[in-house]
This record gives sequence, structure tokens and C-alpha cells, in this order.
Amino acid sequence: MQRILCNPLNIPYQFQHYNKQASREAADPTLVYFKGSYYLFASMSGGFYYSDDMLHWQWHENRSLTPFRYAPDVRQVNDWLIFSSSDRGPSEIYRTKDPLSDQFEKLSEPFPFWDPDTFQDDDGRVYFYWGCDNKKPIYGQEFDPETMTPASDRKELISGHPEKFGWERPDYPGKPKEKGKEALSMRLYHLAMKISGSDSKPFIEGAFMTKHSGRYYLQYAAPGTEFATYCDGVYTGDSPLGPFEAQTHNPFSSKPGGFITGAGHGSTIEDQYGNLWHASTMRISVNANFERRLGLFPAGFDKDGILFCNQNFADYPLEIPEGKFDPMQITPKWMLLSYQKSAEVSSSKEGHGAELALNEDIRTCWCAEGSAGEWYCLDLEEEYPVYFIQINFADVNVPMLDVDKSLRSNVYTSNRYIDPDPDMRTRWLMEGSTDGKTWFVIADKRNAETNLPHDYVETDGMKMRYIRITAEKLPYDEPFALSGLRVFGTGYSEKPEKVTALTSLRSDPMTAALKWKSSERAIGYNVRYGTAPDKLYSSHMVYGQTEVLLTMLAADQEYCAAVDAFGEGGITAGKVFRLPSMTAR
Repeated sequence: MQRILCNPLNIPYQFQHYNKQASREAADPTLVYFKGSYYLFASMSGGFYYSDDMLHWQWHENRSLTPFRYAPDVRQVNDWLIFSSSDRGPSEIYRTKDPLSDQFEKLSEPFPFWDPDTFQDDDGRVYFYWGCDNKKPIYGQEFDPETMTPASDRKELISGHPEKFGWERPDYPGKPKEKGKEALSMRLYHLAMKISGSDSKPFIEGAFMTKHSGRYYLQYAAPGTEFATYCDGVYTGDSPLGPFEAQTHNPFSSKPGGFITGAGHGSTIEDQYGNLWHASTMRISVNANFERRLGLFPAGFDKDGILFCNQNFADYPLEIPEGKFDPMQITPKWMLLSYQKSAEVSSSKEGHGAELALNEDIRTCWCAEGSAGEWYCLDLEEEYPVYFIQINFADVNVPMLDVDKSLRSNVYTSNRYIDPDPDMRTRWLMEGSTDGKTWFVIADKRNAETNLPHDYVETDGMKMRYIRITAEKLPYDEPFALSGLRVFGTGYSEKPEKVTALTSLRSDPMTAALKWKSSERAIGYNVRYGTAPDKLYSSHMVYGQTEVLLTMLAADQEYCAAVDAFGEGGITAGKVFRLPSMTAR
């Protein structure tokens, strides 16, 4: 089995029943390596995931423990795992020596908290962080490691500063739509700022503490989970309770472009080989604001102690080496072959045409009129060696379950219900063809016992032009819908031309508008940017356009950028440019 990572993670996301219709959700992940295994905990899941390699996950259900509410925090303290989660009322803290045993000991109920995080320092002392608000800061406090009760006064640690940190602005300024593409018109940009309210305040939330080389890295999320710019920033200090100052490279985790966006409210750990990883929340937010997924990204500290993530092509299949590796050397092995190709379908609902499964936007989808028996047939328009196919199912018009309120309250809250139906399955048949007449089976999951909305198939270079997927069984007999049938392999064209010229405008202290000429053979561009030519740690991917608006800059920071062109033939790194400091409006 290959060590392939492809975001969003391929795990059985649970259906949440609230608002007007059901949708799947997992978010605010805590990732922990404990006694030789990896454990992954996410909001409102009714259980957790565990793995031997952090790439292939198994599900463990537990519906009785309150720490499976929002933003569960699970950290090791001595020989225990300490559990806590968000609650506006009494907030409980538990511990266990084996989460798979379902044996948990309640330690304390110190005070109401939201988005908690526990951290044990090298000297054995324990600190507790919490906060999720657009008015209040993130707090920190020392706790007794045995009783998990306060051992010092609380301190205010970090607050929001959207007036100088672009990544904290609680909207996606400058993203008015023109035929589905981002506009770069400065007039529209300033209109969008006026409409969204540039003085509105971000949610500062999701604290997570990491220590490296004697320095403390207090991570946090902003500006809100429903935005493409949802990200994780970081402050650093010489003490676990500060004072802290913002790192020069911020946000250290962000994914504002590509197939799926968002990379906020997460956790950062070392794996068994000493590699750093960051798990965080990715956003769909179509059926509900809290319709979310999980992402996992290689991370690291550079020679200057800067915390960063490699989120270049972060929703492409990436081969992860076994053992120690350089996170910035993780690059796509195969390229996307399906972008804007053609397709035939069994049927389509109005507004959900076949092309919407091929436009590299998880927030749109093709949707059939019916469920079982409906099919989607992709034409790659020539025969290719195909190595990897990702099947992203969308949820359209899933009915709300009429559940008794008393039952709902047993599953965490009075207005949400996690469906425990054991017969929840996603079953399908995938076939391939070179001529559209003779078909062979690529994958047969008509008897699968899994419910995976982001499943994938490794195809070992099988040559094909046509790929057909037919629905067999879907949860709730919902309509067959695909937000992305994504095919990766080896293209025949050469790499795109190099981008050697860039026009840039610092339209305000936290925004830069970039434009460049189209590169032959490119289907898209990955704009890498950062605080120095050798620190281009942030990125923004676009398809079918030659412009981008970078809205997540720090007001007093200098930046450099490079535009990498990519297509079916590979990736061509662009020339590095220095961006202007500031241009008057």
C-alpha cells in the first residue's frame, strides 16, 4: 500500500441533523501520538479515528463522553491522555490511559470554557488555554497536572488585530464574483470592503501550544470557520504564559484557493520519525456554515525558528516518504487530468450540470435526479496513464430527521443529532474504457461497508480515456452528486512556460493584487509568497485565471512572491519578485 495523502482526509464524516437539512461535519481536529498510535479527534463526531501511520484511519465510536462535543482537546500529560471540549455550561476534564478501552476518569469541572488546549512543559508543569470570541482574548492559566484545576490566575494572552493582520479580517475582502471568477477591480474591492464592514471583528479561537528549541508557539485560528481564509496564525514567546509576539511569517497555515479551501483551527505534532504535521479544518459551508472537513499538512521549523506548513498543491495526492523528510520537498507525483474535460450523465438537476464536477470547486456539484442507478461518465478526451482517482460525493437535499428532543439532548446538544444508523453506506461501481465501448472494472464497491465521501482509487498507471461511476447505495437514498471526480496521472504535454513577469499593486497595507501573462500549457497557477525569497511558505492556487488578490498580509511586512505555472505536464517554478510596500489607493 502506497503512502498517499490526499486532502480532504478520506474518513467517514458523520451526518449532523440541525438547521434545515443534514450535512456532514468534522472540524477543529486534535491530533496526538500516544503509546505508538495516532489518534484524531474532531468536533461533534461521536467518536474518534486511530491509525498506525497517520494516513490510513479506522473509526472508533463512543457516544457517551462529553469531550466529543465541539473542539475536543486531547493532550498527553505524564502517562495519561487528558480530554476536554467546549461547553458554555459546566466544562469537564477527563483522563484515560487507553482511549480504545472507553474507560475515562473524570478529573475536574473547573469553569466554562470553549476551544480548550492542555500543554505540559518539559519540567512537568501543565498549562491550560481557551477562548473563542470576537470580543474576548485567548486566555492561559497554569493547572495542577493531577487534579486539572487552576494553579494560578488566568492571563489574557492574545487578541484580534484585523487593522494590521489581513488574515484576521472576518470576511474575504475583494472577492466579488464575475462569472464565477475572482475579480481584481479595485473599485469592486473597496465596495466589497464597505459592504462586509472592514471594522467587523474576527473570532480569535482554537488555541494550541507547541514548544520548539526552548521557545513557545501559541497557535490560534481566525477569522471564522465559514471563510475561505480560515487559517491558523502563531505568536511566540519565552514563557508558556507569554508575553507573546506575532511571528513574522503569518498565518503559518492557510489555504485560500484550490479545490477545497480553509486550513484553520488545528493542532501540530511530531510523528514517530520526528516530522512535524499540522491538522486543521477545511471548509465547504454550503448546506450549513459548519459543513466542514479535515486536512493534514507537512509542517516544520526553519533555521530561524519560523513555524510553517507546506500547503502547495495540498489537495493533490502526495506521496509521503517513510522516515524523516524535508516538508518543503513534498510535491505532487501526478498531475490533474480531469480539469474542465467533458462528461455525459444519466440525468442532472437544474443548476447542477455535469461540468460542476470538473471545475475544481468543492462548493459546487453535479447532481442527478435520482439515487441508485444514476451514473456519471468522464471523457478525458484522450487516453492517459491514470494513477489516482478521487471521488468527492456531495450532499444535496438530505432530509432532516424528525428526532425527539430528549434523544437529541443525549447526543451533546438540544438542537443537533448525530445519526447512529449502522446501515449508512456509500456504494458504487467504477469502470474504465479506452474507446467508450468496452469497459473494465476499476473499483467495485457495490458491497462496501464504508461511508466515505472523499474516497479514492489507486490505479497503477492503467490507460484509459473514459471513467464511469454508477451509484449503488447512498445515505438516506440521497441524489447521486459529485463535487469533484478528480483524475491524476501522467500527461503527454511539456511543462508550462515559466512566468517571468509580474504586475503587483499593494492596494492597501494588507492586500496585494497580482497579475501575470498566461503561460502556454498551464491550467492554473500556484502563487507562493512570503517574507523573503527563501521563505515563500504561503500559497494561493487559482485555475483558469492570471490574477489573484492576496488579502492575508501583515500591514508592516515586506513580501516576495513567485507564480508557478502548472498543467498536465507538470509544474514550472516562477521567478521570485519583491512586492511593493504600499501604493496609495
